[in-house]
Amino acid sequence: MQIAAQDVLIVVDVQNDFCSGGALAVADGDAVIDVIHHVAPRFAHIVLTQDWHSPAHSSFAAAHPGRRPFEQIELSYGTQTLWPVHCVQGSKGAEFHPALRLPQAELILRKGFHPHVDSYSAFFENDRVTPTGLAGYLAERNLNRVFLAGLAYDFCVAYSALDARRLGLPVVVLRDACRAIDLDGSVAKVEAEFAKSGVAVIESAALRQCCESKIHCIFAATEPQ
Repeated sequence: MQIAAQDVLIVVDVQNDFCSGGALAVADGDAVIDVIHHVAPRFAHIVLTQDWHSPAHSSFAAAHPGRRPFEQIELSYGTQTLWPVHCVQGSKGAEFHPALRLPQAELILRKGFHPHVDSYSAFFENDRVTPTGLAGYLAERNLNRVFLAGLAYDFCVAYSALDARRLGLPVVVLRDACRAIDLDGSVAKVEAEFAKSGVAVIESAALRQCCESKIHCIFAATEPQ
């Protein structure tokens, strides 16, 4: 399958706090950057997302006395994992990793800035109903197939992939262009959801080889059975 003019690469949260030395570092997170740089030139359209939290965000364990990071609590919109303070607006941790070089990106979408609701997905807040505006942007630009890379595979990438499918968009996740947290079996859980929802998961090498050889590649079906 060739990369088409209406395809978009969404690079999720490749920020200092999610990379080595960051407040919520994903193991080997920096390694996604080279992979992203290899595939990015294939796409005419690229979107970056950026976690952008207020200092006392409700998803931070520090905002809940007596609670610790990675515990779960119930908030008004449902179950919320509590995180270390990370990606605070205007902080160095919230900046994109300095090695990430995608000046051709057409949009930077900031998410998680509402203080009382988290936002893993690039498409919806964690209440599952409040849109970020990305779906409308893609529709107006006639961008109708989504490729995803970035951090973390089992949270922000996964939620974005599943929401894109919920909106009717074909979705391909570039697995080696992502890294996971794998909190309490979260990788297995999201991959079961991927299979059920029709999210295709491939290695970036298959995509590059396909484009370079101009041979028709067959991905996993992107429509639910």
